[in-house]
Amino acid sequence: MRACVHIYSMMSMHEEAVALALQVDPELAMAEADKVEDDEDMRKKLWLMVAKHVIEQEKGTKRENIRKAIAFLKETDGLLKIEDILPFFPDFALIDDFKEAICSSLEDYNKQIELLKQEMNDATHGADNIRNDISALAQRYAVIDRDEECGVCRRKILTVGMDYRMARGYTSVGPMAPLYVFPCGHAFHSLCLITHVTQLTRRTDETQAERILDLQKQLTLLGSESRKEPNGVLTEDSITSLSPVEKLRSQLDDAVASECPFCGDLMICEISLPFIQPSTPEEEKEVMSWEIKPQNLGPQRSFSLGV
Repeated sequence: MRACVHIYSMMSMHEEAVALALQVDPELAMAEADKVEDDEDMRKKLWLMVAKHVIEQEKGTKRENIRKAIAFLKETDGLLKIEDILPFFPDFALIDDFKEAICSSLEDYNKQIELLKQEMNDATHGADNIRNDISALAQRYAVIDRDEECGVCRRKILTVGMDYRMARGYTSVGPMAPLYVFPCGHAFHSLCLITHVTQLTRRTDETQAERILDLQKQLTLLGSESRKEPNGVLTEDSITSLSPVEKLRSQLDDAVASECPFCGDLMICEISLPFIQPSTPEEEKEVMSWEIKPQNLGPQRSFSLGV
């Protein structure tokens, strides 16, 4: 029969293996129940089969049976609790006989409750911290010196010409053009940043560069439609197009301003790129001037050195 138990086990028929092993040796049944490691529910079910068999087969006094059952619980390494095996005892069993095991189980549950309370408090504090961070983020600002220059065009970031006042759907305020300021301190005109990031991205990811240009084009079209009419009144079309404009602007911000182009991954990726991309005849000529050409040194003669 042990061979049959082994065959059932090899075929992953664990319930049949445990049921047959209980007819041979309870220790063999326990070993078979322990073989199931990746299915906690099945493992518990098998151990319950063993527990029921052990309790029903005991022929000693009631207190002795209870003592053996409690000892059996310890062999399950905490998989079974006292409440799991209580249904296997007769209805007239005194609860005093289970007092120690019940108290131990209640203490375990109390520890679990305290642990859950602590986790809930930690989660509450974490949520409060996130709310505070969001509130602080909404009030975050940056101070720009009046002589601060754009990182790309090197013109002053706060006072620019009229050609910079409207940049691809971004509305300017007074003499200032739309701009980006990063936590590292670098500042860029929005149009300069979009152009710069597009040029750099085109060298590594043509699809992303085309997406940036497409978002910029859509934002320009929707931005021009959502401006005020000559009489100073917003039309119905401009109001309905406000939401798409904000959506496109957010997507464009994520594409070009998720990190500083001078301090982020975009600059790091340029390490593996050549300094000059041969996109124009002048650049091709410059690249050719740096090419190392083999020189013809005439016929070569080899000499052997005697040892």
